[in-house]
Amino acid sequence: MARYGTIISTGRYLPEIEVSNEALKAHFEAINPELASVVDKFAESSGYKRRFYAPREWAASDIAVPAALEAIKRAGIKPEQIDMVLLGTDTPDYITPATSVVVQHKIGAVNAGTYDIGCACASFPTGVAAASGLLSTNTWMRYVLVVGVYMMSKLADPDDVTRFFYGDGAGAAVLGVDSKPGFITSAFIADGSYHKYWGIYSGATYEPATVESVQAGRTQVRLIERYPPEVNHAGWPRLVRELAERGGFTLDEIDSVLFTQVRLPSLYVVMEDLGIPMTKTHWIMEEWGYMGSACIPMCLDSAIEQGKLKSGDLLVLIGSGVGYNQAGVALHMP
Repeated sequence: MARYGTIISTGRYLPEIEVSNEALKAHFEAINPELASVVDKFAESSGYKRRFYAPREWAASDIAVPAALEAIKRAGIKPEQIDMVLLGTDTPDYITPATSVVVQHKIGAVNAGTYDIGCACASFPTGVAAASGLLSTNTWMRYVLVVGVYMMSKLADPDDVTRFFYGDGAGAAVLGVDSKPGFITSAFIADGSYHKYWGIYSGATYEPATVESVQAGRTQVRLIERYPPEVNHAGWPRLVRELAERGGFTLDEIDSVLFTQVRLPSLYVVMEDLGIPMTKTHWIMEEWGYMGSACIPMCLDSAIEQGKLKSGDLLVLIGSGVGYNQAGVALHMP
């Protein structure tokens, strides 16, 4: 009998420390009044109103744990029933060991293997594809936990105005096995020529951290060069069309398509390109900010909570991360 991976539950965690645009403006006004106007420009171009931070003594794994436990509880299983933990982030607890193994320990998934997925904000669709492959080819597996977590706010310079975009959060999904097709197909794009555009460039093998690199801010996240908007505006529709071709469905048959939560105007551009009405997408960036690897699972959980997805719906998830990586998956809701 055929085995298909399918999402059986989701969960999310949004920290409680609210940081409004007004609070950021007040901070930057004290440094340089011109920076306060940049906050206004960012708000207009992105649609963000606020974001939320976890306590500064927390690590990314502390944000991931409540989202993971919520997804496990909703699946009606116990942590020890999880066979594998896949965790996507570019804000890990440590360079090594993997953050997935820390989360595995903290949630009590004592029988699970783990690995991290390091393709930034494309990590969750990549994780769903990987989990589905594991479940369909390993007859002993029953449940895979996929987590996306983001804590870039802690790795940003408090006086760098681009921290406007970073919100903390985590989302998770438990995938199980079904005899009916859940996971349909996947699609991936990457272009490493952009790897020097946005990142943390000191603290690993390229440049181990030194006193000088810390003082110069190179161990913090930096926007070096702005990504052209067409990276997403062209890449996202391409991925959706590739999924439709490979999965044997039409764009009209898609019930919901969720994207990395970067800019609200980008959703309008891409949905118009695809000819899909905005009623078939969902967004959270206005209220929660940009949460990287966490934003797609958090958006998915929010859409389910609001009744925008039902059993049998054809769902497409499209992620886009620095580097750059882009990934998409198509699946039916159970």
